[in-house]
Amino acid sequence: MELANNIENNLSISSDVTLEKQKGFLETTLGKIVNTALDTGIRALLPDIIEEQIIDVKDAIINNGFKAGVEEAISSAVDLGKSAIGIFTGKFENVTQVRNAVKSGGIIDGISNALDYALNFCSNFGKIPATICSILKSGKNALLDTISKNIEDEFNNQVNSVEKINKYSQNWKEYYNDRNFEKMDREYKKLENELEKIVPLESTIKEARNIENLHILIKNKGGDFNLSNEEIELAKKLIN
Repeated sequence: MELANNIENNLSISSDVTLEKQKGFLETTLGKIVNTALDTGIRALLPDIIEEQIIDVKDAIINNGFKAGVEEAISSAVDLGKSAIGIFTGKFENVTQVRNAVKSGGIIDGISNALDYALNFCSNFGKIPATICSILKSGKNALLDTISKNIEDEFNNQVNSVEKINKYSQNWKEYYNDRNFEKMDREYKKLENELEKIVPLESTIKEARNIENLHILIKNKGGDFNLSNEEIELAKKLIN
């Protein structure tokens, strides 16, 4: 019992991947993409205004309908996209499903509507000069193209990260079999870094947590590979 408690206190207890975690990751990641594109677009369309004015324009757009509209667009795109590609319940299993769902869910149309609403509101209520709103409206398609491209780039990066995770996991296992903790530690650190970049996927997270638990067990024993069967089995059970 003491051994079990000690292991539980030091290792990852769960690899649970929920729909809420997946959706939360997408809302945060895609939200950052939209925010960056908006900032870049305003600067490109209004090259002659000073930094303080750019910040004021961006804040006015964000705080008067755009932020809420984008959040709704992303949430709806995920839900509608899942239905469009045949995932009616449950979680995403891979990055391809996530990419197809977001593309099928009408996210760009939703963002476009949110931008129209925010610009009209800001113009009608004097939050932004009408001339600036007109310029931003005329450049809306370029802004949406940038957002669309950046979203596609993000999913390409996700695919690359999953491939790297698979590679680092395999390398770790090989070095584990060779009892080479120094090289294991190097692959482990690269693995952990890539995990922070991807949407939570059950198969990927579960495998990574198994590696993490074994790695920490060996590290806490000063690099001793002589783990008992009880230690190994408990480490695996914690993530099942």
